Amino acid sequence: MISSTGRFTAGWRPDAHAWLADELARHGHRVTGEVTTRVRPWSEVWQVPTAAGPVWFKANNPGTRYEAALLAELARLAPGAVLDPIAVDAGRGWSLLPDGGPSLRDVLAGGPDPSHWERVLPAYAALQIAIAPQAEQLIAAGVPDQRPASMPALLDGLLDDEEALLLGAEDGLSPELHERLRAYRPEFDGLCRRLAEIGIAASIQHDDLHDGNVFVTDAGYRFFDWGDASVAHPFGTLLVTLRSVAYGAELTPGDPVLHRLRDAYLEAWTDRYDRATLREAAGLAMTVATVSRALSWRRALHTPDPARAEYAAAVPGWLGEVFGANPA
Repeated sequence: MISSTGRFTAGWRPDAHAWLADELARHGHRVTGEVTTRVRPWSEVWQVPTAAGPVWFKANNPGTRYEAALLAELARLAPGAVLDPIAVDAGRGWSLLPDGGPSLRDVLAGGPDPSHWERVLPAYAALQIAIAPQAEQLIAAGVPDQRPASMPALLDGLLDDEEALLLGAEDGLSPELHERLRAYRPEFDGLCRRLAEIGIAASIQHDDLHDGNVFVTDAGYRFFDWGDASVAHPFGTLLVTLRSVAYGAELTPGDPVLHRLRDAYLEAWTDRYDRATLREAAGLAMTVATVSRALSWRRALHTPDPARAEYAAAVPGWLGEVFGANPA
């Protein structure tokens, strides 16, 4: 039995349970035990036992609903790099996925080992390069457009959203920092123009790529949990990834290990650009990605769920990181 938490539109769970049962039956499976749930303001995830092993149902809120359509597109465009969905209902933001096995976080449970990322990041870069020619198609499917040319206007909209910024509140953006960000706007515009001028093609940008969102399989790595993703400069991914690695391994910004991981990722573009240009682009993209992170949190919290208040400080928190040091 699936418990009700009241965090989605009333009455949706019976429909979702029926859809789940129908899709499993279509593949010769059925639910064999108790379904367990994990609820967040941005989604609800069910672990569903079957005779063939667990499967995972996910219902996204309106702000992240595009993830279901994105999963189907990624499986088609980059087979083997993501989980192949069992079923997707893009209109309702529902997806049903097979179990992916151990995550990189599970593999690293014995202690931090940043060297794993020297293999993970090139595999992720290959996915982004494969997807890049279809960027417009992903935007048409509902994936947010956060390419460099779009970002100045998106920053303007974010700065005008005083409610999302918790302007003047204890956990929010201070009026002083708000004014500093408004004054920074022309510089941000120039930064985005330079990033676009370099010419690296936009692609899917996961925006939350850490060790908990990578499966480790005998056939390679599988990237999952795309609810924060956008079509953007690909290098923006490095912001969260390198910060996560630095946190886990207790590294300071600019540590040679982080430089090595950055360069391992950038290697995929060295057939078209020199390394100095790629490093410049990576630095610019990571600065822009602080705004992307604030935008993704605002989308995730686009819900009447009162539990969103627990996470609301992430929007102003990430926006304030515009003036912070990049990990590499």
